[in-house]
Amino acid sequence: MTRSGDEPLARRPRGTADDACPGALRLHEAADGALARIRLPGGMLSSAQLAALATAAGSHGAPVLELTSRGNVQLRSIRDADAVGTLLSDAGLLPSPSHERVRNIVASPLSGRAGDFPDVRPLVLALDHGLISASALAALPGRFLFSLDDGRADMVTMGADIGLVHQPGGWRVLLDGHATSVCVAEPDAAIDHMLAAAHTFVDIRGDAWRVRELPAGARTLAEAIGATVVTGPGEAVSGPHAPVGWIEQHPDRELVTLGAAVPLGQLPARVAALLAAAEKPLVITPWRSVLLCDLPHEDADAVLRVLAPLGLVFDERSPWLNASSCTGLPGCGRSRTDVHADVRLEVAEEIASGIHSPVHRHWVGCPRACGSPANGQVLVATELGYRPLAR
Repeated sequence: MTRSGDEPLARRPRGTADDACPGALRLHEAADGALARIRLPGGMLSSAQLAALATAAGSHGAPVLELTSRGNVQLRSIRDADAVGTLLSDAGLLPSPSHERVRNIVASPLSGRAGDFPDVRPLVLALDHGLISASALAALPGRFLFSLDDGRADMVTMGADIGLVHQPGGWRVLLDGHATSVCVAEPDAAIDHMLAAAHTFVDIRGDAWRVRELPAGARTLAEAIGATVVTGPGEAVSGPHAPVGWIEQHPDRELVTLGAAVPLGQLPARVAALLAAAEKPLVITPWRSVLLCDLPHEDADAVLRVLAPLGLVFDERSPWLNASSCTGLPGCGRSRTDVHADVRLEVAEEIASGIHSPVHRHWVGCPRACGSPANGQVLVATELGYRPLAR
């Protein structure tokens, strides 16, 4: 399907300065009906919140939860927006209607549970609280992204507008992936620096949606906050994969996280309801996977036997970990093709042949390239098949 030898296609510039990103309350009218995007800071949600999302999808829309490349969830073909809004509000998924589109925070998904790194989960809560407590930050564009990396370098390549990464010298602030001179020992102070940078961006952005769209990009914002850019963005190498399978937690290793890749990010509502029935914390990752956390060993074994036959992927060698796509037809009227069907065929052929792509590939139905990851190859549908899209 892929014509990898052809010249890459250029991404088309956006046609408007208006930010039209959908939210949970500001719906987007897609080709298959109304679409809602629910922000989940750090991808974190409770079992009750996942159950509410499953009910909203199963009762009032298409019976599937779409996992996004920012660890959020989309509901499609919504028939009753008021009913969905009530379910989300009652579940605590809308703590601030005025700020619900700007709560874009990705964070190291295994933080505080696996690996010898600081726990960024309290920082996610502090940053989210700071965002929704500041009326001026409701003016942030819906595409503006924050990231929190606990030091394992899984978030630093996410292309966040304002990021934080733990280093031996403390917590360093990143702007559009560029390290800055701002590095502090206390995490609370680091969050304050992030919020101050966000306020400054609102003041100087003009019609820019992202830091990279400022006249000199990260350097413009760094100068405005009294900082300097000290290094460029990280090398464009293959990003980390979704953490999948049986993941021992620390420090006592008596608990387990089960990591499951969700092919094309399409989580059926009935499977989501089964995940919620475990009554354990969950994390939606930016790799369109889900973590079911804090399971005792015996419970994890039973849950794994139930979930494995339902289409979730627990094998870290699966080609599904290197494949993603936009919505495509019939959900998006801009798409040239049914992208999901094309990718499923491609992955089925890889599984049959045993030859898997060594790089992540993201298939898209038009040059807008929605949902493209920071690294890997983007393939866009044309009249002659799929061709590489210029980054």
